[in-house]
Amino acid sequence: MNIRLEEASTATPQNPQVHLSACPGPELHLSSVVSRQRVRLTQLLYGPMQRIATLYGQLVRAQEKPCPYRSTVDAFLVEMFASVPCAKYLYVMNTSGVQISSSASREGLLPEHFGRCRSDRPYMRETLSAASFLDRNRESCYQQWTYLENNIQAVDFLLCDAYISQNALRPSLTAVFFLRDTEGGHIGFLGADFALRELPPMPDIYAEIRRPRHFLAAVPVGQGDQTNRLDREIDTIISVIDELITFRGVYHVKLHFNSSQAVIWQVDDPYRYRLLSILDLLDPDSCLAYPRHTYPTSAQVEQSAIRPVLERWKLLRKDTDIAYLRSASLNIFNGMVGLSFSSDGSHYLPLEDFLRMDGMAITAP
Repeated sequence: MNIRLEEASTATPQNPQVHLSACPGPELHLSSVVSRQRVRLTQLLYGPMQRIATLYGQLVRAQEKPCPYRSTVDAFLVEMFASVPCAKYLYVMNTSGVQISSSASREGLLPEHFGRCRSDRPYMRETLSAASFLDRNRESCYQQWTYLENNIQAVDFLLCDAYISQNALRPSLTAVFFLRDTEGGHIGFLGADFALRELPPMPDIYAEIRRPRHFLAAVPVGQGDQTNRLDREIDTIISVIDELITFRGVYHVKLHFNSSQAVIWQVDDPYRYRLLSILDLLDPDSCLAYPRHTYPTSAQVEQSAIRPVLERWKLLRKDTDIAYLRSASLNIFNGMVGLSFSSDGSHYLPLEDFLRMDGMAITAP
């Protein structure tokens, strides 16, 4: 796989011009496309964050103390913010994952983020685990960093797995750079948050290989003590599907609750559907495999109505007083919601009728 990063003279930090060299053939697995996109993002972000970390080290030395004054760090982050392409927030944490600065953003400083403990967030659990490992294996630590072009390693840099943000409930991603003193000691972390929908888009949609796939039916909701993993983690799945529809060109989705899978159709390749397993649905990184796409103006479903539809599916699935919901579908162009219940009965409703209905009024025929 040959990947080449270029920045044209007209590129800006908010609108980077990034190009991928031609691949030798179609990508046949979603995971391979995600990996390719993550390498691409590492190439885009490593240089700017390395420079900020180096300058922060100089700031520490100039003030002759392990942690510069907060006002000094805040001013420094505001100055550096525009140099990190597509960043939503930029901030500094101590070695425990507690924020020791405000968050710099496009709108300015967010002082309310000062003192926030991020150690329980997915990206910091991943980062703190890596930091602990590297401290115990200092002699071999350089073997742990990923390679960029020309056999250059992205030392002290982690592009963490995507996750669902706490406030916006959207797929997000955090890049972390290890901050060090003059002796190479670890003194903290530089964090940069990104919304997946604002990252540079992939140029093409991946081609899914034709192969047998078998999905086992789970125990129906409300029957026995076991629960379907899709039901247990439905909030994450809702955020992933919402992202795919509103920003990734998916116009039709059918969610099969019992077998924990989804079938999706994409506007850039409308004649072929794609299957998403439970692992795909639970991994926000999956969104990186689909090109960013403007929401269609011809859609009958408003963009703001997507999440309420998905949330209502969750309510119907949990309502065990009626026959349980086996599958549900949404098509944004014809504005129809499909529902299939355990009695083998099915409903097809205009979106506005579906949203007006009380959940208890929808029963299997």
